[in-house]
Amino acid sequence: MLETSARLLRLLSLLQAHREWSGPDLAERLGVTPRTVRRDVDRLRELGYPVNASPGTGGGYQLGAGAELPPLLLDDEEAVAVAVGLRTAAGQGIEGIGETSVRALAKLEQVLPNRLRRRVGALNAFTVPMLRGPGAATVDASVLTELANACRDSERLRFEYRDHGGSSTRRTVEPHRLVCTERRWYLVAWDLDRSDWRTFRADRITPTPPHGPRFVPRDPPAEDLAAYVSKGVSTGAYAATAVVRLLAPLEEARQAVSPSDGVLEAVDEHSCLLRTGAASLDELVIHIMLRGIDFEVVEPPELTERIRWARDLLARSLDRGARA
Repeated sequence: MLETSARLLRLLSLLQAHREWSGPDLAERLGVTPRTVRRDVDRLRELGYPVNASPGTGGGYQLGAGAELPPLLLDDEEAVAVAVGLRTAAGQGIEGIGETSVRALAKLEQVLPNRLRRRVGALNAFTVPMLRGPGAATVDASVLTELANACRDSERLRFEYRDHGGSSTRRTVEPHRLVCTERRWYLVAWDLDRSDWRTFRADRITPTPPHGPRFVPRDPPAEDLAAYVSKGVSTGAYAATAVVRLLAPLEEARQAVSPSDGVLEAVDEHSCLLRTGAASLDELVIHIMLRGIDFEVVEPPELTERIRWARDLLARSLDRGARA
């Protein structure tokens, strides 16, 4: 059985990691009786942690929001991970996060042990962030937390969604997960009006609470949600799609093709398939050529014709330039 102080830390860690616990579940995790759990909860409340309790068979314990933020329980690796995340957050497409991250990092460094402060200090001193350029799409941090909370609590979500053309529609969805790329955040959710899974860009979402009611989570549309979103945003959303064979190993191709550019699939140790899309075949030609990798067209055959047209256009331009 854990000593009281160690048990309190373990209890706090459990409450921070999970939305709600029943008394018997906590007792089993801690190796104590439910009565001891109740006493430990009272001790946490005395220390300023707002632990809510609901009676009955469906009740349990939940770490609530208080007037002041109580200290978090982090081990060494978690503390360094948080510092790394704060250091790089400014370039991740979250609106207004830069200044907030700096303030949070300063507070974290004040309470870090010397051994960890040196590690974080070296990171700060020898890292130069390459931030996103002006005009890049950003998402409000409060919107991200609202979406994440709805995913966690399995609550129906209502929002206004702005499409690529600027038109807005009202959506009611069962949110499943947030997926982030280097440039954007996406919400994967079951669209109740369309009875199908949909992927929404988070920077185009304006929540319209109240949300709810709770729902029973569905099986996700794919085991690999990152690949699912990558396919949707790089191929499924476009009128023209293509499959080309890149004459480079998969790992080399990944250096030139981001998840939002297309979906890669290994063929052998020397080549891989790229599935991608664009608004037109002509844009596809440019999109594929900009990868800078030799390739062969698999489909559609019309893409080969547009490549020949582009080749002839460039050749004529070069000839005129040489004559001039």
